[in-house]
Amino acid sequence: MNSHNKLRGLCIKSTPLGENDRLITVLSDEQGIIRLAAPGARKPKSSLSSATPLTLLDFQIVGRKSLKKVSQLKIIKSYSKVGSSIECLAAAQAITELTYLLIGSSDTQSNYLSTVLFHLERISEFKFCDQNEYILLAMSIQSLIHLLAIGGLSLPLHYCCKTGKQINPPIGNWEWSCYFIPNEGFSITEDNRSLLKMNASEIALMQRLFFPELPIKKDGELLGPEKVWLRILKVVSNWIPAQLGKELSSLKILREFYE
Repeated sequence: MNSHNKLRGLCIKSTPLGENDRLITVLSDEQGIIRLAAPGARKPKSSLSSATPLTLLDFQIVGRKSLKKVSQLKIIKSYSKVGSSIECLAAAQAITELTYLLIGSSDTQSNYLSTVLFHLERISEFKFCDQNEYILLAMSIQSLIHLLAIGGLSLPLHYCCKTGKQINPPIGNWEWSCYFIPNEGFSITEDNRSLLKMNASEIALMQRLFFPELPIKKDGELLGPEKVWLRILKVVSNWIPAQLGKELSSLKILREFYE
């Protein structure tokens, strides 16, 4: 048996295969996205029935064909709580949608899976209240910014796409502007192709999203007003299809909920 017979990964999709089987799509560090057959997984008492989306699993895999089979599995962690609300589910689905676009088979990404799990954990533990309504939106945006960075399509927020000069937003200077061009990035000089004109505070807030934690004030309130987070969502929603050729349908759901 070789090293490929054992695999830890996150099930991100499950579809029927034949009469009783399932075809599962798994994200792993070692093999990127891999598709596996789970024989008999649709039978009620099957030991493989837990191969469901948003579940972290340890697999035993057999076979030499292109479509290998799962012989055993063990649940490590389920993130099924993201289904507690449409908004949380949309945030989780945005992560899996982007993963499909960024990661291919045999595409090893040493930090990608752990980053996905970090953000799924945060989304699954989120609880709505009147004071933090926009925190989930910020979580979703930050998760996509982190994954884009690992996947090699980072939002280029630190250097001007036209001059190459470093972008250092002077907070408090309301005359300073930066222009978002979906196919290129951010320009500190005006451009008629720009989609949005951003001020210094908005750019500084977006730059902070590259850090691990959300930009939260000492009193627990999210930094930035609601309208700014919707503008940042517009940036991310347009950067992804400009670079990858496809929109994330889940972001449309989030936008409809918050607008």
